[in-house]
Amino acid sequence: MVNEHRSGPVRSTAAREAILDATARLFHNQGYDRLTIEGIAKEAGVGKQTIYRWWPSRGALIGECLAEGRLVPVDLVVPDTGDLALDVETWLRGVLGLLDAPEGGALLRSLVAAATEDAGVGAHLGESLGVEKYLTERLRAGIRDGQLSPDAPVDQLGRAILGAIIVEALGREEHDPEALVQLTRFLFSR
Repeated sequence: MVNEHRSGPVRSTAAREAILDATARLFHNQGYDRLTIEGIAKEAGVGKQTIYRWWPSRGALIGECLAEGRLVPVDLVVPDTGDLALDVETWLRGVLGLLDAPEGGALLRSLVAAATEDAGVGAHLGESLGVEKYLTERLRAGIRDGQLSPDAPVDQLGRAILGAIIVEALGREEHDPEALVQLTRFLFSR
């Protein structure tokens, strides 16, 4: 007779997945302000202690969901056509497309709120939007190709663009994507 009982690691993996799925679903539906560990536990069918065993806070849980692509499920690669300004503009338009999607601005505002509780969320946000990996790499290639000054602060440029995007989303007003595109054109024109 085969034992149907599943061992701890399998159950732990299933519980972890249920928690992350529930967190992403509730985050999208309710936003960060109304997201609670109790609500996540109920939605996932686990106890609060199970959640706290793996994550110290809801911010840390959001950070992991973000890092795994459960909140921003796109891979925003910066192209390399040889024209740095155009490549950054193409990436920026992709990011702005996320903001223009239904609830896109609310999602970004909730992620910023989560980042105030857990610094890892902010780092994961930059990673999810391709700032840390793709934009910074493309800017380094711009230096290599002579399209940026050799002393260009590529990390800070990427963060500054992300900051401008976040400020735009926090305004909750009708935003003007062309203003951000114009900013990047100014930054990368020679």
